[in-house]
Amino acid sequence: MSDMFSNLGLGLSVALSLQNLALCFLGCLVGTLIGVLPGVGPIATIAILLPITFGLDPTGALIMLAGIYYGAQYGGSTTAILVNLPGEATSVVTVLDGYQMARQGRAGVALGIAALGSFFAGCVATVAIAALGAPLTRLALVFGPHEYFSLMVMGLIFAVVLARGSILKAIAMILAGVLLSTIGTDLETGESRMTFGLDFLADGIDFAVLAMGVFGIAEILRNLDTPETRDVVRAKIGRLLPDRDDLRQSAMPILRGTVVGGALGILPGNGAVLGPFASYTMEKKLAKDPRRFGRGAIEGVAGPEAANNAGAQTSFIPLLTLGIPPNAVMALMVGAMTIHGIIPGPQVMTKNPNLFWGMIASMWIGNLMLLIINLPLIGLWVKLLQVPYRLLFPSILMFCCIGIYSINSQPIDVMFIAFFGLVGYTLLKFGFEPAPMLLGFVLGRLMEENLRRALIIARGDASTFLTRTIDTTAFGQPIGIPLSGILLGIAVTLLVIALLPSVRKGRDEVFTE
Repeated sequence: MSDMFSNLGLGLSVALSLQNLALCFLGCLVGTLIGVLPGVGPIATIAILLPITFGLDPTGALIMLAGIYYGAQYGGSTTAILVNLPGEATSVVTVLDGYQMARQGRAGVALGIAALGSFFAGCVATVAIAALGAPLTRLALVFGPHEYFSLMVMGLIFAVVLARGSILKAIAMILAGVLLSTIGTDLETGESRMTFGLDFLADGIDFAVLAMGVFGIAEILRNLDTPETRDVVRAKIGRLLPDRDDLRQSAMPILRGTVVGGALGILPGNGAVLGPFASYTMEKKLAKDPRRFGRGAIEGVAGPEAANNAGAQTSFIPLLTLGIPPNAVMALMVGAMTIHGIIPGPQVMTKNPNLFWGMIASMWIGNLMLLIINLPLIGLWVKLLQVPYRLLFPSILMFCCIGIYSINSQPIDVMFIAFFGLVGYTLLKFGFEPAPMLLGFVLGRLMEENLRRALIIARGDASTFLTRTIDTTAFGQPIGIPLSGILLGIAVTLLVIALLPSVRKGRDEVFTE
């Protein structure tokens, strides 16, 4: 415990520097802005802003990108409550009761409880990251290439099971991402792979190019394809601070939402997105009168808003401790770390303690900033909600082109983001989720590296993934645990269960609802 407090002290000394405070504020402000504006999500924004981070130090860059991510969770609730449109995927549930509260003249209370719930959940999730960081990092340090490979396989299977839509489509997307990661020159043999004789593919596909195309450009095309309908609530916003009855009704939903969202946020795939849905379902089942939900029940705003912010922040746990991104935004964070020469994983904590603990401490500061940014500036966000998307997209498109060209100064990169934008848009039209592809792309290279190392150690014996054990002590006795085999067993079991007809049908119904 004393170590945790001393580490947090180190983190605060890093996060409270003037530059990092300014970057944290900028990230939170941009996050809130893109959360408020429908059609501009955190994935696309972080992909577009990746080139800007080149000129920053790694700690400041990651603090800013993290602020954009959890700031978007705050901003998304503003749009959901005032316009009946989810500004972010995790705000879909907030629409149900938040907009009804706004129509009843309680928009201020809905916005206030959403901000307070998010603030509480964010603070608790930050404590959880600080508490779990050191033990998980110690565990990860005993991992060899076998365990890392098996852990990544399990992570991708989780991503398949928790991805929206068809399981087969999710598997296809992950395999496509893994295949894309193999394009370029093989570092061990020097042979070209899948380059088709094109020189610009010799170094492989740039992560920023793929991310910006599939998420940035494709998102613009998708939004232009969908006609805009914004019904901004006309009733007065009213008081922002909830009264005693509102707080009494919201206290337990916020607590439950924090626990549910925090637990699901750690899961690979769609865990952080599922948190608000799970919280809303739980509150509806526990309510004395479930018919109130969908008609302006404050519990239907408090629980899901706490869950989405807790999930957004606990999703940093597997990234910072194991180097495994649990969702598309964390995959972008891996890309940002790699750009700055930092290898994600347990060595971040030992080799870059300033970065590790500085990021964690900045989340506390960021949550406080978001409370200040969101509540007093509601009037400004309402004005921004009236800006039509057709006026926004040209500037977003221009920013994408300038940003991607600034990385390598190659016109071919601009052509590539246009190509991947069309690919991403086509995938969306046919019901394919591009997020698993990005996870497959990021983990593909790491998986190949660990697979090769493990097979070299075992002299080509593939059974080593099932038989290799790591030594540990339990009940005072040293024992060997086949951790790699256990992880692969969990992955296979999970996939088999998910493919069972009855489970598949229930899963599809849940996602449809």
